[in-house]
Amino acid sequence: MSQNNHHKVIIIGSGPAGLTAALYSARANLKPIVFEGIQPGGQLTITTDVENYPGFPDGVMGPEMMDLFRKQAVKFGAESLFKEVTEVDFSKRPFRVVSDDTEYLGDSVIIATGASAKLLGLPSESEYMGYGVSACATCDGFFFKNQHVVVVGGGDTAMEEATFLTKFASKVTVVHRRNELRASKIMQQKAEKNPKIAFIWDSVVSEVIGKEEGGKKTITGVKLKNVKTNEVTDFKCDGLFLAIGHQPNTKMFTGKLDMDSVGYLKVKPGSTKTNVPGVFASGDVADPVYRQAVTAAGTGCMAAIDAERFLESEEGLAP
Repeated sequence: MSQNNHHKVIIIGSGPAGLTAALYSARANLKPIVFEGIQPGGQLTITTDVENYPGFPDGVMGPEMMDLFRKQAVKFGAESLFKEVTEVDFSKRPFRVVSDDTEYLGDSVIIATGASAKLLGLPSESEYMGYGVSACATCDGFFFKNQHVVVVGGGDTAMEEATFLTKFASKVTVVHRRNELRASKIMQQKAEKNPKIAFIWDSVVSEVIGKEEGGKKTITGVKLKNVKTNEVTDFKCDGLFLAIGHQPNTKMFTGKLDMDSVGYLKVKPGSTKTNVPGVFASGDVADPVYRQAVTAAGTGCMAAIDAERFLESEEGLAP
């Protein structure tokens, strides 16, 4: 084991939480390394306009904002590795993190692996993903100008996506498995008042229908199944947007860290401490409630301070 691969702080993930943790721990002279993973910058890199992050009154593009976060962290001594972590061992210290068959040792680890959009799990959904099926309205809405799209879901995310899509689409049909929405009243009212938005209740998408012409795939509609009558009907549309929630990216930590029934990492109240001393969790990976860039950044700051204090308490580990 090369001494170069032993670090005081290893950060797994590079969204607002991971990069804020990197900034704070770098400024504390802890020389963190950040594993950026398969989506450097996290979910914000698939977001166009970010209008609710303090300090950007005119809004900012998600990828641009994450680039600024990264530059600031690197400026103070953080090191970004555009690699994915494939294995961790938290059973003893220093902790072991594996990426590209290379082993890295860390006196502390900050987990900021975020969450991913949930999918329906249909073979036809996978086949047409990127060819009319999307899990991100802000990324792909532009491609559906004057077309008819379907949004699956009934929560705030679904209402936000449906409302956003009306900027481009001629019609948006929301398909929900229940007969009422779970979304907050304000989001419901906004969607219900929009003349471009229609609703189909008690139904699920059971299949995506499409065609391939000249080597190009496009979707032509979906099969809708009524959950009460089991009746299946063909429904014509040009696009399908999935807005059925998120799954925390924590599979790698199963059996190694405490998590709830969905998979969100459990932290001690008022901190980012997991059940393993020296391992901290920040951002959407530990937040099923707020899931905002600004709250993720806040817990990234907390994780860096928690890690610094942990290292100080372990004799000889602080700088």
